[in-house]
Amino acid sequence: MTGAKRVSRAVPGTSLLPVPFAIASAILVLLAATLTLDWYASAGVFALPRWLSVGNIDDARVILGVILGTVSTVLALLFSVTLLVFSMAATQFGPRLMPYFLRQRAMQAALGLFLGTFLYSLAALVVTGQHKAGIFVPQITIFTSVALVFVCFCYLVVYNHRVALAIQTNNVLARIVENLSQAIGELSQHNTRSAQAGEKEQDVEGIRSQCIAEGCALKATTSGYVQTIDHERVLRTADECGAIVSLAFRPGEFVLEGEVLARVMPEVHAKRIAAVIQEAVRIGQHRTLEQDIEFAFAQLSEIAIRALSPAINDTYTGLSSIDWLGDALRMFAASPASDGAWRTSVGQIRLVTPPLLFSRVVSTAFELILQAGKGNPAIMIRLLQTCARLAPQLRDNEQRRAIRDTIAAIHEAGVADTRIDKSAIEEAYRLAHERLGEPE
Repeated sequence: MTGAKRVSRAVPGTSLLPVPFAIASAILVLLAATLTLDWYASAGVFALPRWLSVGNIDDARVILGVILGTVSTVLALLFSVTLLVFSMAATQFGPRLMPYFLRQRAMQAALGLFLGTFLYSLAALVVTGQHKAGIFVPQITIFTSVALVFVCFCYLVVYNHRVALAIQTNNVLARIVENLSQAIGELSQHNTRSAQAGEKEQDVEGIRSQCIAEGCALKATTSGYVQTIDHERVLRTADECGAIVSLAFRPGEFVLEGEVLARVMPEVHAKRIAAVIQEAVRIGQHRTLEQDIEFAFAQLSEIAIRALSPAINDTYTGLSSIDWLGDALRMFAASPASDGAWRTSVGQIRLVTPPLLFSRVVSTAFELILQAGKGNPAIMIRLLQTCARLAPQLRDNEQRRAIRDTIAAIHEAGVADTRIDKSAIEEAYRLAHERLGEPE
């Protein structure tokens, strides 16, 4: 696969081109309609009401000239502000959160409205004048141009409001957790259906090992992150063939070109299933939240470690990030556990994927924050308090073991640091340890 094709695999919905150009195109269609009405009015087909008149040709050109100057100035300012917001977002929250800002429809709509109004007014200025057929003053078009300017500046207030909300840290954190909640909900539905279909115990690890040992290897044709997998399509094709497919990667993991992407057993069905996998597994340049649950935890963690860096040193943002990470871990812990097996309606395993373990998610959430927060007692205490609050909502020993390992690492880092008062850390550690209970 060529490099040019990889570029097309950008994060869906992050392009700044479709919405502005669609709005501008709609406004140009409106221009054609109003000019047609003006032509009929100038030909005497119908008469315009007096209140619709904007004056003679000189008045019309002055009005359009003022509109063009004003709109062009605001349009240039709007682009500058948009780039400034992107720069601030990349610095404060990290470049991996840029899709969150690029998807802001208010920003795209504002750009489209001002671009369309500028083109509308420019075309109206060009056709306004004295021609062979006589003087043409498109009264309806000019009046509509004034109305468009009014709409643009009203929407500019909406744009400023949306941008002001979008760059607030707590709003960004809450939005990430909201998206994560949707992804966990979809995963929980699958896990529930899979558990109901697979009432008979089957050795998932045995099936996976057998596929690795005996299956035909299908290699990746490009490098990049696995963004989404159409599991249902692969499952359906494998069931039709009577084969078993073992995918080597889950959404969010990086694949190297030529690396084994999947294995198919028996080998006779590999050719048919390979074509389906190439279409069902979308590989791109960016990680997305669509199926990559771990990425949401990484985004929340990145905001925290940037806030705790010496250049920013914003402890309160770090604390807020830990609070929302605790809520995200609560949701993930409450969702049905997945063994990575996808079953048919009769409970037959036809697709096996690497499961996302709770311990991996906890490590993604807290490990880098712990490293960045060494020497900051407020951060270490909040990490211990969050683990203690999670303890009553953990479902099994595996989850408790993961949290217990985390509080042990936090306690060890706090005790080893001679710059901070250890009494508060010891108290938070004791409370977390008591709530988790003794290991079974």
